[in-house]
Amino acid sequence: MTNFVKKHPWTGRLGALLGILMMALSLRPAVSVVPPLLGELTGELGFTAGTTGLLATLPPLLFAVFGLLTPVLIRRFSLEKALIAAIALAALGQLGRAATGEVWPFLVLTAVIMAGYGIGNVVLPPLVKKYFPDRVGMVTAGYVTLLSVGTAISPQLAVPVADATSWRVSIAMWASLSFMVLLPWAAQFVRDARSTAKFPAGVQKVPAAKSTPAPGPAVDVGIPATGQPRLRPWRSPVAWGLAIFLAGNSAQTYVYFTWLPPYLSGQGLDAATAGTALAYFAILGLPVSLLVPLWVPRMKNPIVAISIFAVCWLVGHVGLYVAPLDWTWLWVTFSGLGQGTFATALLMVNMRSRTTHGSSVLSGFSQGLGYAGAGIAPLFFGTIHDATGSWTASFVMLGACLVVMMCGAVMINAKRYIEDSAEAAAPAGSAGSAAVPKERS
Repeated sequence: MTNFVKKHPWTGRLGALLGILMMALSLRPAVSVVPPLLGELTGELGFTAGTTGLLATLPPLLFAVFGLLTPVLIRRFSLEKALIAAIALAALGQLGRAATGEVWPFLVLTAVIMAGYGIGNVVLPPLVKKYFPDRVGMVTAGYVTLLSVGTAISPQLAVPVADATSWRVSIAMWASLSFMVLLPWAAQFVRDARSTAKFPAGVQKVPAAKSTPAPGPAVDVGIPATGQPRLRPWRSPVAWGLAIFLAGNSAQTYVYFTWLPPYLSGQGLDAATAGTALAYFAILGLPVSLLVPLWVPRMKNPIVAISIFAVCWLVGHVGLYVAPLDWTWLWVTFSGLGQGTFATALLMVNMRSRTTHGSSVLSGFSQGLGYAGAGIAPLFFGTIHDATGSWTASFVMLGACLVVMMCGAVMINAKRYIEDSAEAAAPAGSAGSAAVPKERS
């Protein structure tokens, strides 16, 4: 057990646990609350087809940009300061967006919110690695589940709240959830400060290259930014594999969230039922989010679990294309269960890193490139249909995304780590090669 865990038992980490879970719950509502209100927003703010398309593009675009920037912020300012920046951007952006009366300020403030969420996406895995190195699977299961809860609950409440009050209240109320994230983290920061005062010499030191590390992943809690090895994710097969895996997975998910209701409506399903199908798809992320972090870490080859979820995606894609009105709920069930690949991607951030710093770099690189690749998939899905007059080529594109995802899965299946990129770049026996302790297989 690491020194950090010895000095911080569960009772000393409750603030961090609540903060991680509440942060996860707050990351998606401001994204998914807007689509159900677009009819009212169009009439009042003047949304057009072009600005609506831009609105749909902002989340993956900003997630990608700040996915790549956040590791730099963490390295320069610390993990906790990046967390505070994420909360502030998201909360203030939501309040400002609810007060605006024109479409372009609404889009700019949406970009501010997505910047905060982009930072939040990246900081969650290393926060788990830092505060719960002994319970990575359990805490990951909790926060991935609450990501799904936040995604599903806000569109369900959007219209009823707007009808009872206004669309501004419906959009702004989720800012309170972001502000509430600060409360458990404030308590945790106070507790950590007291612990530091009690253990002034308790900063964990990185073992030298010749020392034999204890079994299990090392945790670089307390290492100053200047003492961290410079990791090179673009030289790491693990980093590229996870980015490719996440891109293929997220591309399919974004296509469903954007196109499932209009596709089913175009096939003859009534609009209300088509909307319910999307909500059902989102809710199915809950059981697999709980299952994956508790199941996959016990597997020697995670690709076995990934392949099962990939088959679910495939059956859903084929069923919705061949017989969208026959057994519709069965096809949506299969696709919804395929979302286990997203939970797997978040879990692999910590399974393929040895340190908190490594988790930060891997999280930023994989989510940055992954969301960049996924962001264009919904656009292509629709434009291919418009160009061909058929959905055939669009569903072939979904199949291609599935193949891309499996290529990434092969690359992350072997037990290797992002820190290996630093070891490979440093000469044997140098300070760089000694900076990252190896983990026993």
